[in-house]
Amino acid sequence: MDGTGPVHPSLNSSYLPNALGNHDESDEEDEESEDHSLSASLLPQNSPPPLAVRYSPEDSYYLVYIIFFLMGIGSLLPWNFFITAKHYWLYKLSNDTHHSSNEEQHSDLSEYFESYLSIASTVPSVLCLILNYVFVNRVSSRIRILSSLFVILFVFAVTTALVKVDTSNYRMGFLVVTLVSVAVVSGASNIFYGSIFGISGHFPMRISQALISGQAMGGTLSALASIADLAIAKDVTNSALVYFLTADVFILLCIITYLLLPRLAYSRHYMACSSPGGMSEDEGAGNKTPPLRPILKKIWLLGLSVFYVFSVSIMVFPAVSSGIQSVNKDSGSPWTTTYFVPLSCFLLYNVADLCGRMATAWLQVPGPTSKVLPVLVLCRSVMVPLLMLCNYQPRDHLLTVVFNHDAYPVLFNCLLGLSNGYLGTLPMIYGPKVVHRELAEATGVIMSFFLALGLAVGSALSVLIVHYI
Repeated sequence: MDGTGPVHPSLNSSYLPNALGNHDESDEEDEESEDHSLSASLLPQNSPPPLAVRYSPEDSYYLVYIIFFLMGIGSLLPWNFFITAKHYWLYKLSNDTHHSSNEEQHSDLSEYFESYLSIASTVPSVLCLILNYVFVNRVSSRIRILSSLFVILFVFAVTTALVKVDTSNYRMGFLVVTLVSVAVVSGASNIFYGSIFGISGHFPMRISQALISGQAMGGTLSALASIADLAIAKDVTNSALVYFLTADVFILLCIITYLLLPRLAYSRHYMACSSPGGMSEDEGAGNKTPPLRPILKKIWLLGLSVFYVFSVSIMVFPAVSSGIQSVNKDSGSPWTTTYFVPLSCFLLYNVADLCGRMATAWLQVPGPTSKVLPVLVLCRSVMVPLLMLCNYQPRDHLLTVVFNHDAYPVLFNCLLGLSNGYLGTLPMIYGPKVVHRELAEATGVIMSFFLALGLAVGSALSVLIVHYI
């Protein structure tokens, strides 16, 4: 980028090119002539600086930041609670549902339930994000967000009601209902997240960072809830009831906070100024599908970075990392048996992921045009063999355990989570800032699509990796 001229703040970003020191001398001449600076591409030609440059209201009491953080939690917390209620699903799908202890019970249906779960969630996610992009200018974000939240709330209400229903004579029917619920929740959650992330593209980058950090907090809370469940819960149905009621409450909280958002001056300011002609998001609905080529021309490298970061992460977490056992498991200690996987895998990964995402609020290096960013993303590939060579059990093909100490999976899971949070968040928050402001929301949806596609591909590869071990 050419840093010789004065840099003006962009409409929807607090990012300044020279703040990150990302002057890439290897950029091609045609790219420099097309886009002299990041901020220049965001401002309309031959027009005075928009209102957002001349005047920006304060985010009083950080209310907008908190609202987006809560919606980040709400976007993944229901889903996380869905997949962490492992004992409940085993109990419901077992051959005997008259014993409600926390002892694992297995059946022909429960053995493959997690595989069914992955398949039922992956395909709807990608398809719904494609639809979300098609309708980004045809259906207002308000309708997309509220409708998806109400669909999720309805599905979880049904799931909560089924907790206390005896389904022992209808296990196959219960499985079908559950998988359909998973598909609907997964699709609606991706529409919700893609839409709300698209909206966050109109705001300064710290708002996008709040939304992404909220997702990691959702994972951390679900991991803590799982550990608490192991420690104090004695009845699996009561535990599941608390799980799903908590998700219901958070979905309601998301609906309430989203309805509050347009009432805040800070959010009204950015939403109004980011729409053509100063229109609100609802008034802007009904236009054609945003042009895909100019967006991809700007963000293709950032999108591929997001894709690869989450592909690598989901390849080994949780498929491989949750199968790593303590080398001292025979000691009978609760640390090496009951709590080793919940703590060393789920909790540590989610806490590290949260720290990595939160760090992007203060540190944004490397920048969006730096070639260092994709290099660092590619370097994360080493995490796959490192975790495969830990004490994963059972082992059928790769019999050698190189890292034969409990400290190694703890360290590797922390590095995996930290790098996922930091290197996954940076391109996500950069994406909507490197296009014209009218394309910010559509770009946010496309970046969410890259994320979901990475999760889908990583999930498929994780099956092959586990089989190879």
